[in-house]
Amino acid sequence: MLTDYRQNLRRFDRDVRLYLISTALNGFTVDGIATVLFNIYLLRLGYGPEFIGLVNAVGAFVMAFSSLPAGTVGQRWGTRRALIAGVGAMTIGYGAYSLAHFLPTEWQMAWILGTVVLSHLGLTLYYVNGTPFLMAATGPSERSLAVSLQVALAPLAGFAGSLAGGVLPSVIAVMVDTSANDSAPYGYALLLASVLLIPGLLVLRSTREVTPEEEKGESTQGGRMPYRLIIMLTIVVVLRMAGRVAARTFFNVYLDDDLHVSTVLIGALSAAGLLVSVPVALATPMLVARWGNRRVIAWGSLGIALSLLPLALIPHPGAAGIGYMGVTVLFSLTTGPFRLFGLELVSPRWRLAMSGAMMMGVGLSITAMTLGGGYAIAALGYRALFLGAAGVSVVGALLFWAYFRVPRGEFRKRSVPGTVS
Repeated sequence: MLTDYRQNLRRFDRDVRLYLISTALNGFTVDGIATVLFNIYLLRLGYGPEFIGLVNAVGAFVMAFSSLPAGTVGQRWGTRRALIAGVGAMTIGYGAYSLAHFLPTEWQMAWILGTVVLSHLGLTLYYVNGTPFLMAATGPSERSLAVSLQVALAPLAGFAGSLAGGVLPSVIAVMVDTSANDSAPYGYALLLASVLLIPGLLVLRSTREVTPEEEKGESTQGGRMPYRLIIMLTIVVVLRMAGRVAARTFFNVYLDDDLHVSTVLIGALSAAGLLVSVPVALATPMLVARWGNRRVIAWGSLGIALSLLPLALIPHPGAAGIGYMGVTVLFSLTTGPFRLFGLELVSPRWRLAMSGAMMMGVGLSITAMTLGGGYAIAALGYRALFLGAAGVSVVGALLFWAYFRVPRGEFRKRSVPGTVS
């Protein structure tokens, strides 16, 4: 398998390779260091699950309602410029967020929420325009491999970033002569993460803009916008993301707040989940070739729901780690096929609209789960949160299978057979 990947990697042009490098650099910081430390930093500042849920919900709300405009930005500016603007906003936003511990208490909440808005505007620009840029730079025969590499590189880099995020606060605490339970070491670690986003920005500046007219072997004529299809996929995204959001947002809070696990172990468990997901993402094209996109997406989404059960039912770090790894691995398995499934159902003309709508679904799901999750934890505990998220994910998987189990009239015919199998 690795030999095939190396051989096919040589077929990618320079823009694809540079984009994949930027994906890895962003994965190290956003999926790695920031994911481990973002919420724990708020705990160290003295905030509880309710405010943590609010902060994450605000970021998700921004993503939900800026997703369609982010697609419009990509159409007007070009996806390359949108990606560069996105990483620039992420760099400034995460950097400013990490300085909250310097501010008076009465200013902190407004500062945190403002910086989260900026960083999530950047994330939205990057995520909405990323896959359309990659698809425009590749031909139909290369896409599955390219998207699989995209999905695999982020957790692989995130694995290293998670390990770094687990140990950085302790190392920095010694350097600045303070306690590892103080907020400052976590803020400095997040500041370092924001600085490490800059190389990814420079890499993207070295790419060229790929316009829809340059796409390989495809017509750019798209007819009318397929509203029904876009709306249905957006609803499915909202539902199927619930399990992933609950695990990603509250896993570290649960371990730190409820199970009293060290930050080093939290980072190690997060890193393990990301590492195991890499070979699964790389194997995705073979699984899709054997079972088809729809089966991989449906069964993988059901698996995410089942993986939440150890988190909900067994109050032990080992069980929580296994559950989190299951969610991370199966989300990695289904992410690439789901992106391609949605974007290849429409013509190149409507890909940014579809990508924006799907990202809007992600944002809506995160908003609901993080805002409601924080209050659910305070009122009912972590078990209720994880069980509820599992149930919503099951509904999403069943809806997807029910709607797409047979081809429908709105499916665009493709020159490559089996694309939407």
